[in-house]
Amino acid sequence: MGRSMPMSGGCVCGAVRFTGTPTKLHMDACHCSICRRWSAGPFLSVNCPDLAVEDESALQTFASSEHAERQFCGTCGSTLFWRMKDGSMIAVSAQAFDDASRLPLEIEIFVDEKPATYEFANATVKMTGAEVMAAFAGSTANG
Repeated sequence: MGRSMPMSGGCVCGAVRFTGTPTKLHMDACHCSICRRWSAGPFLSVNCPDLAVEDESALQTFASSEHAERQFCGTCGSTLFWRMKDGSMIAVSAQAFDDASRLPLEIEIFVDEKPATYEFANATVKMTGAEVMAAFAGSTANG
C-alpha cells in the first residue's frame, strides 16, 4: 500500500490536535467490553507510534488496566487514544483523524467478546482475546 504519511486530527471541540504516522494504512476494531463501553461500540483505531499532541494539558487520562490507559479530551470528552503504559503502542481513534477515508477496516480483535447485535460487512482478520494477548506477549519477548 505504500509508505504511510503523517495524518492530522483532533477532538470534536478542537482543544486537542495531533499528528501521527500510521504504521499501516488500515484501522482495527476492538470488541473488548472496556472499548465498547468507552466508545459506545467497537473502538476503531490506528497504530501511530510517533503520535505528537499539540497541547497535552487538554487531555485526560484513565488507567483502564494494569498495562494500558485511555486518553480523551478534557473539554468535550472525545475518545482519542489507547496506549500501553510502557509506551510500546499507541492506538489513535480512527475517526478522530481529519480524513479517515484512507483507512479501511482490516482487523477485528477480541471477537470472542463481540456481542451478537452487530457485524461488519467486509471480510476482516479476526482474533480472540487470547490470540491478541499471545501476540502482545510475543512482541514484548522479541523486543
